[in-house]
Amino acid sequence: MQNTDIEQTKIRNVAIIAHVDHGKTTLVDQLFKQSGMFRENERVDERLMDSLDLERERGITIASKNGAFTFDGRRINIIDTPGHADFGGQVERVLNMADGALLLVDAQEGPMPQTHFVVKKALAIGLPLIVVMNKIDKPNARPEWAVDQVFDLLVKLDAPDHILDFPVIYASAKAGYAVREWTGDPVSGAASMVSLMETIVSHVPPPSGDLRGPLQLQVSSIDYSTFLGRLGIGKITSGVLQVGQAVVVADRTGTLIPAAISQLYRFEGNRKIPAVQAGVGEIVAVAGMDSVAIGDTYTVADNPRPCPPVSIDPPTISVSFLPNDSLFAGKEGTFVTSRHLAERLHRETLADVALVVEELTQTVGYKVSGRGELHLAILIEKMRREGYEFQVSRPEVVMKEMNGRMLEPYEELTIDVDETYMGTAMEGLGLRKGRLLNMERGSGQVRLTYKIPTRGLIGYRSEFMTSTKGMGVMNYVFLGYGPHAGDIRHRRNGVLVSKSTCTTVAYALFNLQARGRLFHGPGVAVYEGQIVGENSRDKDLVVNPAKGKKLTNMRAAGSDENVILTPPVVMGLEACISYINSDELVEVTPKSIRLRKQNATGAGRSVADVSESDGHGLALAAGTR
Repeated sequence: MQNTDIEQTKIRNVAIIAHVDHGKTTLVDQLFKQSGMFRENERVDERLMDSLDLERERGITIASKNGAFTFDGRRINIIDTPGHADFGGQVERVLNMADGALLLVDAQEGPMPQTHFVVKKALAIGLPLIVVMNKIDKPNARPEWAVDQVFDLLVKLDAPDHILDFPVIYASAKAGYAVREWTGDPVSGAASMVSLMETIVSHVPPPSGDLRGPLQLQVSSIDYSTFLGRLGIGKITSGVLQVGQAVVVADRTGTLIPAAISQLYRFEGNRKIPAVQAGVGEIVAVAGMDSVAIGDTYTVADNPRPCPPVSIDPPTISVSFLPNDSLFAGKEGTFVTSRHLAERLHRETLADVALVVEELTQTVGYKVSGRGELHLAILIEKMRREGYEFQVSRPEVVMKEMNGRMLEPYEELTIDVDETYMGTAMEGLGLRKGRLLNMERGSGQVRLTYKIPTRGLIGYRSEFMTSTKGMGVMNYVFLGYGPHAGDIRHRRNGVLVSKSTCTTVAYALFNLQARGRLFHGPGVAVYEGQIVGENSRDKDLVVNPAKGKKLTNMRAAGSDENVILTPPVVMGLEACISYINSDELVEVTPKSIRLRKQNATGAGRSVADVSESDGHGLALAAGTR
């Protein structure tokens, strides 16, 4: 257990900010490895700070992480932040722990939409920047151009002169080196990250604060321990914190709750090391308050000094979380009631201040609002893996009324596509009310910048990837609220809806193939009202996926031809959520993701008379469009 104090002047608190996939977590790996934290024979995983399964699977940082290493007698605390705008709430609150920021920029791509977003947040609290031109070993790297683009971005954001005079480090986090000068040639020899570490020490100021003042620590992040419960993570901005110390915790309402510090941790690498005492400027994890939440302040009872609340951008997308009431309800999940949903969603709001949960008034369930489709999809996937079973509705944008006018959120969308697919992409965005702001051409690629309603982006990613043959890249960032853009048509096709609870049969699916795309193969249990495919036309069709072949005692040539099925379309959770219409739901369980109509029965769906059947178990569903 550590009991030595760390001098305030020897502490550096640095946040790493960047657009998604520009190499933040890989850079942290190299800093840890080259600082001598690991033995030579120790096995170290790649992307060490991405500890969540979802982060490793998707290759993105979802939750901010804290780590630390020692260099030249200084303790450097590292805060790894998410790059995706949907997790901007994480960035906004953890930047309060930093005294400087490393701005990573891909040397080929230059600043991207999320770069604009994170830089704006860093400038808002006056953090000095160190610009790291990463991936300089790319064949098409153009670091001088990228540096100019960063300067232009800072000027556009009205950065003060001392921040405009930023140092630049040229690096390849993957190869493990950083240099102060760019010569245009590949770096060879025993190169390392020492230049970057020295720049951090010289350019990032030590933390400020009065060591003899009253205790003040605002919680910027939440961790969890099996033995100690919730841990509040934050930077001590005044005073000293000790194990066993009696404190009060000021919550968001200003209420003072007595507590005692049961355990204190410093960070070393990506691990937490027990400590007895910590002082001003240190980033620590504190145990002793089970209900601690983001924005709460640890202080002292005789001179309480709560920190001002954390300012967070408002949510732009909402979905309804409903208890599962399908015919298969309760078969696959552990937590299935509305009470289970309420407890879990409330627990999530304690750790994610960008999430807003409200109880629905018209039905049993909860309206959950977040920063984007990905933000909410990650929450749904986490709950699903924890054993929860529930249903979610189609995402809707959060509207705002101002001066008697209805306003809706807009995004700045940037897409990079091959010139071959530019026309297709522009046509699709035009239908979604996108307005072209800028176009840049180069090396057969085109970068298009659009202003588009958030509604227009719901479900657009899969359409974009299909239209560009998987070769396009799209990124977006919240721009602000603007006038309502009018109706946007979401899905052009109807769906195939099962008429009964049954198990799908190959013969029936073979006959249904001509009607559209199927979502299931043979031998799958489905229920009445479940969506089993997409109709090739714009109407819904009720179908019988269990209709078997009529048997006779006659045999004839050609009557027993092989049934050849096209592989079904398998959609992931995000694709399902963006696919459904307002009269449909996504059923989410630990084992399955199903699409269904809200009204499961034929009577509820106003199905037309079966006399309209076409002989393959098909009937037109009226009143659903």
